[in-house]
Amino acid sequence: MPLKRILVTGGAGFLGSHLCDRLVSSGDEVICLDNFFTGSKDNVAHLLSNPHFEIVRHDLVNPILLEADQIYNFACPASPVHYQYNPVKTVKTNVLGTINMLGLAKRVRARILQASTSEVYGDPNEHPQKESYWGHVNPIGIRSCYDEGKRVAETLMMDYHRQNGVDIRIVRIFNTYGPRMAVNDGRVVSNFIVQALRNQPITIYGDGKQTRSFCYVSDLIEGVWRLMSTEGLTGPVNIGNPNEFTIRELADTVVSLTGSRSEIVHLPLPQDDPVQRRPDISLAKEKLGWQPQVPLKEGLVRTIEYFEKRLSETN
Repeated sequence: MPLKRILVTGGAGFLGSHLCDRLVSSGDEVICLDNFFTGSKDNVAHLLSNPHFEIVRHDLVNPILLEADQIYNFACPASPVHYQYNPVKTVKTNVLGTINMLGLAKRVRARILQASTSEVYGDPNEHPQKESYWGHVNPIGIRSCYDEGKRVAETLMMDYHRQNGVDIRIVRIFNTYGPRMAVNDGRVVSNFIVQALRNQPITIYGDGKQTRSFCYVSDLIEGVWRLMSTEGLTGPVNIGNPNEFTIRELADTVVSLTGSRSEIVHLPLPQDDPVQRRPDISLAKEKLGWQPQVPLKEGLVRTIEYFEKRLSETN
């Protein structure tokens, strides 16, 4: 089989870099596109000497001309800290960036996969969330630049598919964690681990009874890759871990695994923060033969080791 030429936008980010690893290791040629707002060259430094890998600094809001057989559109800050820093830019990345990539896919007849998010379900009234659930999202809230941005990205994908026959895939990604999360990422797993390793107070927003489902990064990438490789399934498909934990349980587990002296403090819950979040992964099981393999404690141990190394390098 000839090598596939694959474009990964946001390829130097947390998820994008793991995806690049997976694609390069399977023998494909990978072009990593990133503007390095939240991505880091450190995440792909080990690939730079590989002849099947190249990196291009580019902001997806501006069109780009490339040849590709497949496009994974992962470019967008995914942590509230980062996507609320410049909400207009977040919307532009989701909307203009997706339009630019769909235009490219249409022109070169590439298959394109959109990294969407469980945030399209908002603060859900249905639990667990199936792909058929339309969501409960505040269109004018502080999170809507991301939530609604991703919802529009899904709309664009479906419209290009119906109107222009573009070969699309949509994956709805639930909370994912693992090595290469940024120290200042602002998401709950990285926050707790960094605070615990520094013996700082662990900050829980609200009463800690809200739930999340945490998927280890290798499981997520496997699910995404399977979706891209499956014929006749546009999606959306939920990829996440259906095991549900309260935020307090996560904090206690991190403290235990790190042997931290951190105390737990409570702060007010941010606006529109979802009370519960758990994927129904029946579709992924049935159509992709996929389900997560890495239990939370095992994944946390690997992630803690990564952050210990990162923090020791910066101290």
